[in-house]
Amino acid sequence: MDKQVYNRIKAVLAEKGKTNNWLADELNMNRTTVSKWCRNEMQPRIETLFQIAKVLEVNVRELLISTLK
Repeated sequence: MDKQVYNRIKAVLAEKGKTNNWLADELNMNRTTVSKWCRNEMQPRIETLFQIAKVLEVNVRELLISTLK
């Protein structure tokens, strides 16, 4: 069974030319935690998702997988 993908954090980081480590430093978060978000092994809290959007200068919606097809 395929693993469910909920966020696009890794893709947006790549689009912006940024790394997981850069994001961890910007958010003052543990690098392992950020890595797990990027691999969709766990999801950030909604408040953190808004912080991620802010540091990446994107709309928070760009960080999520759409439920609409």
